[in-house]
Amino acid sequence: MSSPASQFDEGGYRYLPSVFQYSAGVAALPGFAIERVRFADPLPLEAGFDAIEALLAARGRPLAAFCACELRSPEPFSEAGFLDFNRRYASRLERWGVMRDGVNPVARTNVCPLFDPPDEPSIHAFCLTIPATDTRHADFVIAGGGEAKEGGASYRESIVRLRDPSTEGLRAKVRYVVGEMARRLAGLGHGWRDATSVQAYTVRDLGPLVREELFAPGVARDAVAWHLCRPPVVDIEFEMDVRACAIESRA
Repeated sequence: MSSPASQFDEGGYRYLPSVFQYSAGVAALPGFAIERVRFADPLPLEAGFDAIEALLAARGRPLAAFCACELRSPEPFSEAGFLDFNRRYASRLERWGVMRDGVNPVARTNVCPLFDPPDEPSIHAFCLTIPATDTRHADFVIAGGGEAKEGGASYRESIVRLRDPSTEGLRAKVRYVVGEMARRLAGLGHGWRDATSVQAYTVRDLGPLVREELFAPGVARDAVAWHLCRPPVVDIEFEMDVRACAIESRA
């Protein structure tokens, strides 16, 4: 379970502490908004970080303003492979001085497209904080999460309905993830009605679950974006993330 939100003044945002590779979510501090920038095509990890560093410098924003990112990987990792990748990813944040003493404030989603996957782990989009005078609608990004608890000895030991892609198995997975997203939203002082974008990631056919578990309970007010992507670890089937960003642009 995440700790209460912590404040990262240098970055202009609050975050929910989680595991070393990412925070559970971020929210803009007063005087700031969050801008989401999507690359025209995903950039390999290091090239993506270089592009982000250059964009932040061009905007006059510190590296600490980097508050969230969306990754695309070729295929789901084994647990050992995911740990190795996360160490590689986190090392750049440590060099930037954003991640300190094992505490990572940056939110993240990492999924694996079914069609046209990248050749290597790549950055699809990222978020930065920007100064803002109109902050009536506080911006936030909830990190991606699947149907397994974070921070345990392994993902496999906590996967809900392991290897059960039946409708009822998927229902249990969706309900777990929706509950986790709601908990993260509440941890930042928000709810589903504050979200402007709700994403679901799975290659399974959700069928009636979209209506029954996402729309009927009010999880998705207007729409849910269904991405044909696998979560980043083998045997996890369903993932979600949620955001409300003042500006969405393209690089």
